[in-house]
Amino acid sequence: MEQEAYLYFDCTRGCKESGFMLLCKKTLCLRWMEKVDVFVLMCIDHKMTMLLLRLTLCSKIPLDSPRHLSQLLSRKLTQGGQGRAHSSSFAHRSELRQAKRIVVKLGSAVVTRGDECGLALGRLASIVEQVAMLQNQGREMMIVTSGAVAFGKQRLRHEILLSQSVRQALHSGHSQLNDMSLPVLEARACAAAGQSGLMALYEAMFTQYSTCTAQVLVTNLDFHDDQKRQNLNSTLRELLRMNIVPIINTNDAVVPPPEPNSDLQGVNVISIKDNDSLAARLAVEMKADLLIALSDVEGLYNSPPGTDDAKLIDIFYPGDQQSITYGTKSRVGIGGMEAKVKAALWALQGGTSVVIANGTNPKVTGHVITDIVEGKKVGTFFSEFKPAGPSVEEQTEMARSSGRTLASLHPVQRSEIICHLADLLTERKEEILAANKMDMDLAVSAGHLPPAMLKRLSLSPAKLNSLAVGLRQIAMAAQDSVGRVLRRTRVAHNLELEQITVPIGLLLVIFEARPDCLPQVSTLAIASGNALLLKGGKEAANTNRVLHQLTQEALSMHGVKEAVQMVSTREEVEDLCRLDKMIDLIVPRGSSQLVRDIQRAAKGIPVLGHSEGICHVYVDSEASIDKVIKIVRDSKCDYPAACNAMETLLIHRDILKTPMFDQIIDMLRTERVKIHAGPRFASYLTFSPSEAKSMRTEYGELECCMEVVDSMQEAVEHIHKYGSSHTDVIITENEDTAEKFLQQLDSACVFWNASSRFADGYRFGLGAEVGISTARIHARGPVGLEGLLTTKWVLRGDGHTVADFSEHGGQEVRDRRGKTFCYGTTKALLEH
Repeated sequence: MEQEAYLYFDCTRGCKESGFMLLCKKTLCLRWMEKVDVFVLMCIDHKMTMLLLRLTLCSKIPLDSPRHLSQLLSRKLTQGGQGRAHSSSFAHRSELRQAKRIVVKLGSAVVTRGDECGLALGRLASIVEQVAMLQNQGREMMIVTSGAVAFGKQRLRHEILLSQSVRQALHSGHSQLNDMSLPVLEARACAAAGQSGLMALYEAMFTQYSTCTAQVLVTNLDFHDDQKRQNLNSTLRELLRMNIVPIINTNDAVVPPPEPNSDLQGVNVISIKDNDSLAARLAVEMKADLLIALSDVEGLYNSPPGTDDAKLIDIFYPGDQQSITYGTKSRVGIGGMEAKVKAALWALQGGTSVVIANGTNPKVTGHVITDIVEGKKVGTFFSEFKPAGPSVEEQTEMARSSGRTLASLHPVQRSEIICHLADLLTERKEEILAANKMDMDLAVSAGHLPPAMLKRLSLSPAKLNSLAVGLRQIAMAAQDSVGRVLRRTRVAHNLELEQITVPIGLLLVIFEARPDCLPQVSTLAIASGNALLLKGGKEAANTNRVLHQLTQEALSMHGVKEAVQMVSTREEVEDLCRLDKMIDLIVPRGSSQLVRDIQRAAKGIPVLGHSEGICHVYVDSEASIDKVIKIVRDSKCDYPAACNAMETLLIHRDILKTPMFDQIIDMLRTERVKIHAGPRFASYLTFSPSEAKSMRTEYGELECCMEVVDSMQEAVEHIHKYGSSHTDVIITENEDTAEKFLQQLDSACVFWNASSRFADGYRFGLGAEVGISTARIHARGPVGLEGLLTTKWVLRGDGHTVADFSEHGGQEVRDRRGKTFCYGTTKALLEH
């Protein structure tokens, strides 16, 4: 018997946006009406255009489960609208989010334990959780699994040992039964014994997520017979339609051994030799969007993993197989990496995207499948679409190689490059401004950028001239930056030690809609001899492209064009932050959210920057009214979007209800600054402004928080509690109060009677800055040329050995002040 369900949904939104799931958010009630056998959605908005969709549901599906029914109905609604043409695979990882039908292949090394006897239950449970989660999102999941042989081997060994122990007990007097050695177990017998247990385990695990499963056993012959192949296809499609996860395996109890000469042949024929070829065949047969093959290696390497030159291949293209060398097979299973690659290429040719990744690493197993579907850079992605330009890894290698040449140039040559770039900014300003106008027009028409971001995006002739002036300042400072001797010590006769400045290495600078950042950061990298990888915001794509071309044109005059690279591919920021073996320092330039995201993602690379710019201005009881008005206006109103703009104004309690306080309020109102009252300030007022939601807010607009404190000491405590250690200001005529404020406050920049807007590399005379750092080590505050340098130690000797300085060697050691010691009392000096 069949039951019929009826579903109302908003047809104005269309199936493409999952009408059922969207409508659930707008409904008043959701219930099953048993008498009329109709599924009803009572809508709040009765004027909504409605469409009656009739769905026929199999009576075997538990319709009393709202969750199960909603999953099925949402799938029915989206099936037609979200379908993707299966003629070709996805071109880029980010498109994997669109994958609807997914095959997950679990290799023997993933499913089994290290002793090859039994299953890795914890690993398997995490994989099941991910598959169930994706299934519950409305995707169609299929699993091709190994493990029956290992599971059966565990069961049979247990039975054999138990049987032997019983026989030994019955014949305890016979010495020939003392040997408890196990016979060699035949694989087909193990598969027959383990298949039911493996399926029962999957079913128990998936039941925890209200997900049904079904077992499908196949052999190579099932694909050679057209009728059997059609039956298999029909069965799998029906299971997917009913929101059931098919779990597929070769029937190892009856399957013959693989033929040695059997191989993958063309688009329409593939021999099922192992689960790799089975997964590929099923993926193509079922028109799957994605095949995820999990193994015990991170992905595909250009040479066997573990060798010195082995590198993980991020994207593999057809035709690249000649450039790789295959290693040995995994510890279990009958396939190997070569089989996986051939199967993956066959599936790719059939229109299914493929990713090979590690399913055994405990650090990533719990999210490896979901990470792949989210488009993250995990494992090796197989793609038919090879981009015209170099990959980001190749750009990184080029930048590092050319950066070493840049660092070896004479300081005058680096200065010439910078001066040439400054000239290009003024000579080619029309070209730059035309590209910037294109970006501005696109941003305005899109309407998604706030006014503050639009202001940062905009360039003008005045801005370009100012940039050129700053670049020439850096060119002058670059004369003695790299290779400068900071310390020189004569350790002994003809043994001299020096500490000199050197570049950090390769910098990754990620910036949002601020194209003026590109020439500034590029110039600082050139001056300090660092290679540079740039990732700009898409809002300034046209401007960034022109500025990068001018930068490389300037670099070309001394043959180091590749030292500054701009990432133009669709790389995610998180993926760039994983290049920890190539990148030495990350500098984010953008919103506090961008900085926080990068700090979380860059686990192995230092990040120089600040997540927030919550700057305070404290008005002391002994402040000058003229200075207060000027400094507060400039700190807040000169450029509200800047990270060094005032966000909180602290007022001494004695100033309240005085002419000074009234003038401060009048000035802020005149400048149209919206005031948010802190808790204590609000308590003093009968009718207060809107109360601040948080004292840690970076407004970035003509808004600020105002709070009252009793003393300078309380102001310092407030800033330490709510500030971001960026820039903080005191306005007072009392020198003792000011000095205590400057000494006690722990911020990167602390000012007395000066605007917070001075916290800028250009204002500090640095020419430009890569950003403002609130870190405690290396560089702090506006980071200019000096902040992009580190040091190395150089020791020049003449055949010296440590043995010469032993207690019996007769040599003496000098410290850096020239004082002489005998080695016995200074051994720790040399060792440390």
